[in-house]
Amino acid sequence: MSYSYITSNCFEVRQLKAATILGAAFLSISLFLLDKASAQAGTILAINEGESTLSIISPKNGQEIARVAEGGVAGHEVVASFDGKTAYVPIYGDSSAGEPGSDGSEMVAIDLATHKVVGHVDFGHGVRPHQPTLNPHDGMLYVTTELDQTITVIDPKAMKIVGTIPTGQALSHMMVMDHEGRFGYTANIQPGSVSVLDMHERKLLTILPIAAKIQRIAISADDKKIFTTDQMKPRVAVIDTATRQVASWIPLPAIGYTLTTTKDGLWLLIGIQSTSQVAVIDLELSKVVRTIDLPKSPHEILMSPDGTTAYVSCTADEQIAAIRVSDWTVTKLIKVGTRVDGLAWAEQH
Repeated sequence: MSYSYITSNCFEVRQLKAATILGAAFLSISLFLLDKASAQAGTILAINEGESTLSIISPKNGQEIARVAEGGVAGHEVVASFDGKTAYVPIYGDSSAGEPGSDGSEMVAIDLATHKVVGHVDFGHGVRPHQPTLNPHDGMLYVTTELDQTITVIDPKAMKIVGTIPTGQALSHMMVMDHEGRFGYTANIQPGSVSVLDMHERKLLTILPIAAKIQRIAISADDKKIFTTDQMKPRVAVIDTATRQVASWIPLPAIGYTLTTTKDGLWLLIGIQSTSQVAVIDLELSKVVRTIDLPKSPHEILMSPDGTTAYVSCTADEQIAAIRVSDWTVTKLIKVGTRVDGLAWAEQH
């Protein structure tokens, strides 16, 4: 066998190995990009409280895809079904929490493909239904129903009420659940308390006094802490979910309103309406480490599923600000409707 034949074969083998390695690398990169794109697939849902509409928005370009009339006055909050095909909007009424006005008595379901109202749930009387939350454990939809001092349990497939959970307090406005759907926590604006609920047994466990008046509520990524904003003093309550006691307070530059935690569990974001800013709290240090200037009146904060972006509804300026979490830069301002309020992500599968 000649030397040139052996050399030629070795060269071909090396070429084949190199091509195989490059092919594998290309496949890995392609799968990574596909996974990243899939994580961001979906739409942003935004409630325009001042005009009783739902905006459907592309997160890629920040353009409004459609604006859908809710058919009632007016929705404040929204949640999407697990398959991302349907939006559920409780019709609260024409007032703010605790203020005089109409008392909403229904929830509507909106098909996100046809942009039409396709279902209704009638609560039977005025209850001011506010925040809808889907439970990953049982697939039920839980809606705060303020005037009844309850959480109403709805089967979203049948669009029927199947139960209630008492909160034992007035103005149970917002709610969070742990990631297993085991426990729920409501922010009761005034008397300024948090109700702890057993979602499996559908019962009230205890009521935690927090302050004279509170507003929104959030849960940590590890389910160990609950956060709620004091409306009388510039501070955030940190509640230990194991002891069910206020463990500490984090001072703020001004009174906070809305809040959420980032997906990585490192940061707590607080919307401050009086200064039109988001305060960024380092949860390890338990202190504000920066503020971000935004359009007027930040009202609600939504994290993207991949955790890279925080979307903030800025009610007075009819915009949603997109904040890149890696460097806290406002990357885009999305034009929406009058008095934009509740936000949700409809994740496509």
